[in-house]
Amino acid sequence: MKSVLLRFTHLICLLALVFSTYASAAGKVGIAMPEKTIARWIADGNNMVEQFHAAGYETILQYANDDLPTQLAQLENMILNDVDVLIIAAIDGTTLSGVLAQAAERNIKIIAYDRLIRGSANVDYYATFDNFQVGVIQGSYIEKSLGLKSGKGPYNIELFGGSPDDNNAYFFYNGAMSVLQPYIDSGKLVVKSGQMGMDKVSTLRWDGATAQSRMDNLLSAYYADARVDAVLAPNDGLAIGVISSLKGLGYGTKGTPMPVITGQDAEIQSIKAIISGDQSSTVFKDTRELAKVTVSMVQALMENGTPQINDTKTYDNGVKVVPSYLLKPISVDASNWKSVLIDSGYYTMDQIK
Repeated sequence: MKSVLLRFTHLICLLALVFSTYASAAGKVGIAMPEKTIARWIADGNNMVEQFHAAGYETILQYANDDLPTQLAQLENMILNDVDVLIIAAIDGTTLSGVLAQAAERNIKIIAYDRLIRGSANVDYYATFDNFQVGVIQGSYIEKSLGLKSGKGPYNIELFGGSPDDNNAYFFYNGAMSVLQPYIDSGKLVVKSGQMGMDKVSTLRWDGATAQSRMDNLLSAYYADARVDAVLAPNDGLAIGVISSLKGLGYGTKGTPMPVITGQDAEIQSIKAIISGDQSSTVFKDTRELAKVTVSMVQALMENGTPQINDTKTYDNGVKVVPSYLLKPISVDASNWKSVLIDSGYYTMDQIK
């Protein structure tokens, strides 16, 4: 009997501890990430969970394997789990209006994370990087590497865009073209395929294999007797696909060096490609800083305050201009990858070796 009472008392204590842990939590946050094949999304999720837990919040983090029905089901489950705030990196930013309406009915706040959610009045805030500037950085890198400002050229370039269901893809493309279009107009840059505009160059779901296949077709159709001098690749996954295609035709050798190839996300594979000379540059977006901004937004909302923002004009989602906080992206190449990525603690040298 005494043993039973001791076990019962121990159980009551454990239940009390669990209850007090949840009761004392600052709030419950649902975090919906699109997928895990791009390493940055794993870093985004981990950074947010770490910082939210340090601030006393309970979190539900889920990845949707780049499948829209899965992400919708995950969001509905988070709503049923009575989260206070939803942080959503949308797979398709145009198809979430219904689930966001469900969240709004329960007074759940919505923060769009790095990808704008379109067509809904229920997006409260947007935390992201300056996505137009990402494109400007990519276009400027090509401009500088080819010496276009000093009048060099003509050079052959091919253009790649991100996923057409990702609002950011248009900002990346337009930012790059704000730099490159004048050189195309003047003939200093030549798009031999003639394929320009997001309707022609977009890459569904940011799929590297799709980019590789398209580059294969471009090389076969337009470059049998010509050289590609530059490729605008909006992220590292597409850049790696482009590199694979180019290597298949002998690029990356002493006689046929790689063209200038851009990227984004500073993924480990691409940093290695930059060190080896296969990829020229990438754009680093420090997910630790984006997590800090997002956590501070949630804290302000939970305390009935107003989150800090620095942009109230750029991101019109078709229903409203979503108040946003934009962080600065950083250009990374062979000259500064170590100082930006290793010295800051984002990666270790062991990860890059």
